Amino acid sequence: MTAAAHPLLTHPTPDSIVAWRQGEAVTVAGFLGDVARVAAALPPGRHVLNTCGDRYRFAVGLAAGLVSGRVSLLPSTITREVVGHLRAFAPDVFCLADGNQDAFGLPCVAYPDDRRQDTAPRAIPLLPDDLPVAWLFTSGSTGMPVPHRKNWGALVRNVRAEAGLLGLTDGRRHTIVGTVPAQHSYGFESTVMVALQSGAAFAAGRPLFPADICAAIAAVPRPRALVTTPFHLRTLLDSGVAIPALDLVVSATAPLSVPLARDTEARCHAPLLEIYGATETGQIACRRSVETAEWQLFPGVELTQEDGRTWASGGHVEGKVALDDVLELAGPGRFVLHGRSADMINIAGKRSSLAYLNHQLCAVPGVTDGAFFVPDEETPDGVTRLVAVVVAPGLDATALTRALRARIEPAFLPRRVLFVAGLPRNSTGKLPAEALRTLVAAHPKRQP
Repeated sequence: MTAAAHPLLTHPTPDSIVAWRQGEAVTVAGFLGDVARVAAALPPGRHVLNTCGDRYRFAVGLAAGLVSGRVSLLPSTITREVVGHLRAFAPDVFCLADGNQDAFGLPCVAYPDDRRQDTAPRAIPLLPDDLPVAWLFTSGSTGMPVPHRKNWGALVRNVRAEAGLLGLTDGRRHTIVGTVPAQHSYGFESTVMVALQSGAAFAAGRPLFPADICAAIAAVPRPRALVTTPFHLRTLLDSGVAIPALDLVVSATAPLSVPLARDTEARCHAPLLEIYGATETGQIACRRSVETAEWQLFPGVELTQEDGRTWASGGHVEGKVALDDVLELAGPGRFVLHGRSADMINIAGKRSSLAYLNHQLCAVPGVTDGAFFVPDEETPDGVTRLVAVVVAPGLDATALTRALRARIEPAFLPRRVLFVAGLPRNSTGKLPAEALRTLVAAHPKRQP
């Protein structure tokens, strides 16, 4: 029996647009020519650390690996420690980079010069479902990054389901602008893979600052979709810049507050849809945040609950996968998210989640960013007291605590408040647990 297979991309003609780079369209023919050229330039190793920041080069490198039997390693951050972990995981790993880049000792090949495009006719590769595509690594927001293998068939089913729910398969050929890196599971699935499997195009850049995001949106044709995070959305809206017309906004990595969702739709004049998922499962649900708190599962995906845990299976999910979140099943194909299991804390008999507490902290007027930290040690009375780490130039600890007292239970008020210039968030706006721990440890244990 022949194994099931899916094409590398689903665009209908060689002249269909796959990407936009510096104002110029890249067609299917040009993309396939670049894939063949880069595949021929790769060294012998079977594992590729693809660090290309240019989203188009990343996509070409990914596809070049697929057609030449190589597997991509996609950690969400690149540090010396992470590279050491990758080398132990795959000793033959080499780095594909935009240019001269410090790969912390890994063999590194620069992306081949792409000033000339080969647009000779080529057939779109057909890839077997069981082909390993990548090892994606968790963000480390609750501990050490963990690898998860992604096979072609499951990835295709996942992003095609996403494309249908987001309206990307309605025939209008959206262009996707992303603020998230392609190496992160969300950026990988929702800017690169979803475009390849829906006939959409993607913008090559990864703008971070509000003016750059708006310029990137304005540089591509409508209909336009912005794939971003709550952190980037808040920064964009707070900047006050005029946002070019959008047709869709997609957010993930953390739940949006309803006020931020409403503000986003009002300012962007477009619907905002949130994606829920995990590196382990891929994306499994979405919702329109201004309309409902309930998440709608992707077709075929099911949730079951056993021994206080929730498990996902069916659809594109391979096997039965435990989720690290606290979910309340709300009916067929629907659930309510209450927070991460690791976020749930109990202090003096009171229960809450760090996500909720962080939301209340950041909602205090004058706080531009902040997070609660749970220290390992207890006070002499045997009770853990939280630490608040905040970016709030106009506030002091007394004013902040007074404002929090009106928002949260007294048991969760911080014993210490650390004022910092910025939090060590990663490129998707997440705050890795170890980075926050290091930041707190660097400050003296006394109240400012």
